Amino acid sequence: MRFKRLLVLSAAAAILPALPAAAQYKAPEHHADWPGLVSGQEGIDGLDSGPELQRGRSAREILADHRKLDAALAALQPQRKALVDAYVVSIALDSDPVFGREAREAGKVLSRRFDAEGRTLVFAGSNGSGPSELPAGSLESLTLALARVAEVMDKQQDVLVLYTTSHGAKVGIAYHDGDSGYGILSPERLASLLDELGIRNRVLILSACYSGIFVQKLMGDDTALFTAASSERTSFGCMAENDWTFFGDAMINHALRKPQPLADASDEARGLIGEWEAASSLTPSNPQASIGDDVATWLTPLEARMPRVATQPVGRPATDALKR
Repeated sequence: MRFKRLLVLSAAAAILPALPAAAQYKAPEHHADWPGLVSGQEGIDGLDSGPELQRGRSAREILADHRKLDAALAALQPQRKALVDAYVVSIALDSDPVFGREAREAGKVLSRRFDAEGRTLVFAGSNGSGPSELPAGSLESLTLALARVAEVMDKQQDVLVLYTTSHGAKVGIAYHDGDSGYGILSPERLASLLDELGIRNRVLILSACYSGIFVQKLMGDDTALFTAASSERTSFGCMAENDWTFFGDAMINHALRKPQPLADASDEARGLIGEWEAASSLTPSNPQASIGDDVATWLTPLEARMPRVATQPVGRPATDALKR
């Protein structure tokens, strides 16, 4: 994935002219470089805490988004005592429409697979066809979603299924929301949130360049963790016009639609990605997988309720982008 180096801005971002009212809707794009999120001689101080910055966003837009977020969190259903319940959070942390499309469909696929209807939250910007009907993806919305899930779940038996899709850097998941929002979700910040909230049973699926940086901080006996790339490699398919990234297409749109164990789905996804990358002479992204020794305790009853019929992939294959 492409990602601009973290820099302190030396000048204000260019002001873009407003689109005519009759023009076709265009999702927010980011043109400004990274703002001064960090300080220190090495230029990386403060990233572990997960910095987030809003700049110049409309007050009405903020209020409207908070109302959507409040409604989504309030609608989350409580857990069922007799069952191991999954709570799905699918979030696009960048305004490029590929992530919005991917997060929406991932929410559907994961909700169906893990019997999480009424226990699924999806946060995403525009899908490219108009303003988003969903709460926006941001570090704040992710934090509040995790806190709300922690309130309603039984932390001893229930499971968080988290899917994130965004750009990435060697410091964590990185995003722009147009030129109005910026953030870095570091491994340290995500780990501290989950630990603070006591969410111990976790399926974490992270789609971003360099997302393998999360493995050492988040792996554990009760965690199933899957990343789109190793800590030293980029992943592919993040062009704004795409329907899927490579990892999202392979893991969500193909492997997890099938009634197969989670480990087998991960193996299938990694195999597909390897084939696609080799066919295009791309440097392998090396997706990572870590499944803890105690995961079967809660995953076995969840997978016993999996739908027995696969669904068909949707959207344009991620590899179509390589033909343009």
